[in-house]
Amino acid sequence: MRYKKKAPARGIRVAEQIQKDLAELIPRELRDPRLGFVTITDVELTPDYAYATVYFSVLTGSAETTEEALNDSSGYLRNLIFKKLHIHTVPTLRFKHDQSVERGAEMSQIIDRALKGEGGGATDSDGGGDGGGD
Repeated sequence: MRYKKKAPARGIRVAEQIQKDLAELIPRELRDPRLGFVTITDVELTPDYAYATVYFSVLTGSAETTEEALNDSSGYLRNLIFKKLHIHTVPTLRFKHDQSVERGAEMSQIIDRALKGEGGGATDSDGGGDGGGD
């Protein structure tokens, strides 16, 4: 989880519970055709529990349209979470696409290509033996 400061244990537990509940509720309760296959990757809570930033990744469909659909449904999802959590303040949900999964896959592909094609000789593209001493 992404915590800038040491978060209180209760905040971590609430964020984890929101993540679990959303992972169950989104595929079961939302019937929006704009939604792809959504995975909730992280939830960040503000210290006063007023807002929760929910990070997600998408396997199928467009990330932008999925983010729009989730943000359009955030009030409905908040209501469903309120019924499950039984806490005084249920945070307002804000959904953001988590690009770390895609960036990790791209990095892995780059590393695989470098290991396959290069074989350790990465200095061939520096322009020869000019030396550059003008």
